[in-house]
Amino acid sequence: MTRRLENKTALVTGSTSNIGREIAVAFGGAGAHVIASGRGDARGQEVVARIRDAGGKADYVHAELGGAAASRALAEEAAGLLGGRIDILVNNAGIFPGHTTLTTGEDTFDRVYAVNVKSAFFLTQTVAPAMIRAGGGAIINLGSWVARLGLPVGALYSSTKGAVETLTRAWAAEFGPLGIRVNAISPGVILPPDWDPDTEYPGAVFMRGAPASAPGHPGAIAAAAVYLASDEAAFVHGAVLDIDGGRVNVLTSADAAAVRP
Repeated sequence: MTRRLENKTALVTGSTSNIGREIAVAFGGAGAHVIASGRGDARGQEVVARIRDAGGKADYVHAELGGAAASRALAEEAAGLLGGRIDILVNNAGIFPGHTTLTTGEDTFDRVYAVNVKSAFFLTQTVAPAMIRAGGGAIINLGSWVARLGLPVGALYSSTKGAVETLTRAWAAEFGPLGIRVNAISPGVILPPDWDPDTEYPGAVFMRGAPASAPGHPGAIAAAAVYLASDEAAFVHGAVLDIDGGRVNVLTSADAAAVRP
């Protein structure tokens, strides 16, 4: 990978596993000094070691996100390790509760919104002023395909991702004139990195009829994040980049045949 993020600094939340981990590793490979953060300290140190072993720069910060104070503490500690500045913020941390609307309690509702929306809001609020003083930066939010395609499961999670995508557009309007580019990635069904290829992934059913026809891999999301963080995306503001195998935007010929009058 070319070093498109050379001399940049980056904070990636929820980067001890899956998509967040791949984004952190890709940023390190592209030349950025990366702060990986999350709740799993051992896994976080593994991410750091992976980046350093490949010749990159990385550190780990433990973070229990869910409130304004935790977001501010993470941003401050990360900035300290990065020499006082954060050029790139990736709001990736999120949780998915295994509940239906009828079985979701208030505590679960509040917790999911606190992690998925509130933490991103207050991290952005904390990081943006320094980016403005430095002359600019890039913020990348992680949305989801389920924010725009209604499913009979995951209503709470879907609503949080809809909020994140709306914040992306609002922040692009608010911060774009001040030098900060704000965009989002909307992943489709993505396989966990260590998934056994001989075992069928439960979420694969949602890709039937999509052009890609099968789940994607975290590396596809990481590649999109590197692009949005790089100077090559200097003209991209307020975009929600669908990396979903065509699930949301494309009706295949097989689908069309099934609904043709």
